[in-house]
Amino acid sequence: MSMKAVLAYSGGLDTSVILKLLQERVGAEVITVTVDVGQQDDFTEIEGKAYRLGAVKHYTIDAKMEFTENYIYEAVKANALYNGLYPLSSALARPLIASKVVDVALKEGADAVVHGCTGKGNDQVRFDLTFKTLAPQLKVIAPVREWGLTRDWEMEYAVKHGIPVKTKAYSIDENLWGRSIEGGVLEDPLTEPPEDVFTWTSPPGKAPDTPTYLTIEFREGVPIGVDGDSMDPVSLVKYLNHVAGTHGVGRIDLIEDRVVGLKSREVYEAPGAVTLITAHKDLERAILTKRSLDFKEIADSEWARLVYQGLWFEPLREALSTFIGSLESAVTGDVRVKLYKGALSVVGRDSPNSLYDFESISYFRSVFDQKLSTGFIELFGLQAVRANRKRLKGGRVQQVV
Repeated sequence: MSMKAVLAYSGGLDTSVILKLLQERVGAEVITVTVDVGQQDDFTEIEGKAYRLGAVKHYTIDAKMEFTENYIYEAVKANALYNGLYPLSSALARPLIASKVVDVALKEGADAVVHGCTGKGNDQVRFDLTFKTLAPQLKVIAPVREWGLTRDWEMEYAVKHGIPVKTKAYSIDENLWGRSIEGGVLEDPLTEPPEDVFTWTSPPGKAPDTPTYLTIEFREGVPIGVDGDSMDPVSLVKYLNHVAGTHGVGRIDLIEDRVVGLKSREVYEAPGAVTLITAHKDLERAILTKRSLDFKEIADSEWARLVYQGLWFEPLREALSTFIGSLESAVTGDVRVKLYKGALSVVGRDSPNSLYDFESISYFRSVFDQKLSTGFIELFGLQAVRANRKRLKGGRVQQVV
């Protein structure tokens, strides 16, 4: 009896070669699954290619709305940026894609689930852990990692077996939340990314000479409209990708710490993600108390780290989402942003829940009794002042004038 395997299939070189190798090496009946999370692919072409290469069945699953509502918007509420810059575009999509592969595998009574990740990257962790969490009874096969496949060998194999491949200068992953670009000349960290790396963003110097202003409306931490127009989640993210990208906003270039311990140079385009997270974070500053903001920054950082590391199903990640969601119930309001020549600036914000009080803070009028500050300062710095006096009196600290 032959093995039945379900392959996460992108239609690219790796997964196309794997599709043939599964039949050739283990005699598997292969079912392919392509999940639409907003990548600009021809899904009809991908399906046809899968069948031509021997897939017994193919699934194309539209998960754009689920991706936006249940993953992207959770990331917005958590201001999720790994290493302070990366908006987790690929990291967020992997557990969703892997879960859809598992769904098909369980439906089809498969023996194994398969992915095309290498042994050097983060995605192997994200796929493996999702597979093991949702269907521990299924065998996980990672041919690139387990069989020692290399790009050169795959290219030769593809030519030999008539597998159509497109030669690419870079390795690219794309979804609604961003584009991830690596490889090629980008492996030299001294090399400035050439313009052919970017497709979503204009060169800042060639961006429009007139700035664009947008007002983004949030309700309980989630964006619901732009400039007074309500928009569904997918349309809203696409719109911001286009408008912010036109102004050159959202280019990211960083040295990144991978889960497996390697440092890698990664280039991203994420105009919508950068715009939404920047606007959302600013709105929080107007609404949440200082203590809430301080602690939420810690929670946000840990949330992003867990997602990056493939631990979407980690109980701590789920608990942090619950905590973050409880604070987000107050994060409702409008944020006005300015897009200009690669720069994104928040230029205004308004919320019925804002703690900003004009009468108290204004230099021109005040309902605040400023005399109260004297006693506050005495108590606030009491221990620090006394400690330093003790040290100076003992002659152990030299006073600097």
